[in-house]
Parts: sequence; C-alpha cells; structure tokens
Amino acid sequence: MKKHIPNIITCCNLICGCIATYCAFYGGFQYAFLFVLLGAFFDFFDGMVARALGVSGKMGVELDSLADCVTFGVAPSAMLFSLFSKVAYPEWMATEFFFSVMPFTAFLVAAFSALRLAKFNIDERQHTGFIGMPTPANAIFWGALLASSEEWLTSPRFNAFFLFLFMVLFCWLLVCEVPMFAFKSLSWKTDKVKFIFLGLSVVILAAGAIAGASAEGVWIGLIRGVAGCIGLYVFMSILASYLSKKD
Repeated sequence: MKKHIPNIITCCNLICGCIATYCAFYGGFQYAFLFVLLGAFFDFFDGMVARALGVSGKMGVELDSLADCVTFGVAPSAMLFSLFSKVAYPEWMATEFFFSVMPFTAFLVAAFSALRLAKFNIDERQHTGFIGMPTPANAIFWGALLASSEEWLTSPRFNAFFLFLFMVLFCWLLVCEVPMFAFKSLSWKTDKVKFIFLGLSVVILAAGAIAGASAEGVWIGLIRGVAGCIGLYVFMSILASYLSKKD
C-alpha cells in the first residue's frame, strides 16, 4: 500500500489543478488561486514522501509532470483566458478578430509549461537548482496577480496588448537558460541569497497585509504580496546569475 501513497498525493495535485481550471472559467480568480496553492502543497510533499518511504520510481516522476502540467500550466492558462475576455483593448485592437483570437493566446502558458517540465526531466543540471522559472512559481504568480488585482487589470490603465507582452515574457522565463535558485538546501555559508530572499519576502508580505488592512482587506494584501515575492524571486535569481558570471 505504501508505494501508492506518493502517487495518491500527486493525483491530489492534479485534481486541484482541474478544480482551479474550473474556477478560472466559472468560479472566480481567488478560488482558482487557492486550488493552485493547494496543488503546490501536494506537489511539494509527494516527492518528499516517496523518498521517505523508499518508493521513488519512474512512474511517480512521469505522473508528477503530468499533474504539474495541469495545475501549473493549464490552470493559469484558463485564468488568463478569462482575463483576456474582461481586459480592456486599445483602440487599434478593438476589432472582432482580436476579441476572438487573443483569449486563446493564453494557452501559450500551458505549452511553455509543458516544455519546461519536459526539459526539467531530462536536464541533469537541475538537481540542486533550476534553469528557467519553475512552473509552480509561474502559476502562483499569475494566480496571485489575478486574484488580488483583477479590478486594476481590467481598468483602462491596463490593456490586452500589455497583458500579452507580459505573458510572453513569462513564457520565455519558463524555458530560458537563466539559473534560478531552489530551496533544496539552506546553508548561510553558500546560500546567502536565499536567506536574503526569505527575509525580504517576510517584509513584502507584511507590507501587503498592512496596506490591505486599510484598503481591500488583509487577505487581498497578502495575495498581492505573494505575487510580489515571486517577482522578487525572479529578479534576485537573474541578478545572482549575472553577478556570478562577472566573478
């Protein structure tokens, strides 16, 4: 029985991704974000449980990638698809063609997430860190951004063209050759950047909660802080990679 426990946890991740996709279309971005977070929770523990029980295997690896593709690829694509249907369009894009086509470009995120996961499975360099943005970080970023800032994203201050460019940037981050740090080890001697990131993340989350308490609410402020933490993670990873190359 114990050999099935990690796979059950992985399937819980996949189910969360399916529910998040449904919520993106019908239930709202906040519910979709919650199920992406829950999926990430299961994704974090399935490999850990497999190693603890000594039942790691090829099937678990493949199932994990399939589940991740749904939760961290299809679900954020569904969220972006829904946002493209609500976002403002600049005058030069206000035609039936763009109204019909642009929402479907959201599924580029699912395609690039699948490429990222396939690349990760065969890349021997990614045992201690990542090359390119991890799919959970990408999905959590989009989920947090849409769940906390839908009103601003659908206002005249933002539009479909900016959303498309922003989305393409994150598709590139998924498959780029930029090293990004992982939390598979924590040692002050070798991982100072990780501790700095964790400290700054606490500050960002606290600032988000305080700002939210006087505006939309603490919960919304915290979610916005999560998006900020993911942005900080990408920035610090790129900066650390650049500085290491200079040395």
